[in-house]
Amino acid sequence: MILLTPELREQLRANDLARIEALRRGDPAPDPVPVVRFFNPVGAATWLAIELDEDDIFFGVADLGFGCPELGSFALEELQSIRLPFGLGIERDTLFEGAFPLSVYAEAACRAGSLIEGERILYRAARAEKGGA
Repeated sequence: MILLTPELREQLRANDLARIEALRRGDPAPDPVPVVRFFNPVGAATWLAIELDEDDIFFGVADLGFGCPELGSFALEELQSIRLPFGLGIERDTLFEGAFPLSVYAEAACRAGSLIEGERILYRAARAEKGGA
């Protein structure tokens, strides 16, 4: 699977450049909605990314499945180099659509001890707020 399409790369780079420009102006860094989610198809590791720098380093939330998700950087090359059982590798969630700013995902993930569980809590709360079950 291609982890990063040209369209996703363009969105991620635009977010990186927007953050750099905001910091140059002395404005607070933007808090965009994640653009892409990567996951381990045979494990608990999950990554959300909001930006990509010129060296193909993402910034986002990384949850390796040890109960302590965190904000930070991770490399495209590292994700691409991971070899899993059955000839699998890290995959991109082709159905992912971010619904909250990265800071909201990060806080929920840290409180829940898992990015996946934090997302469940966020989506459940959002449905309840809209009147759904």
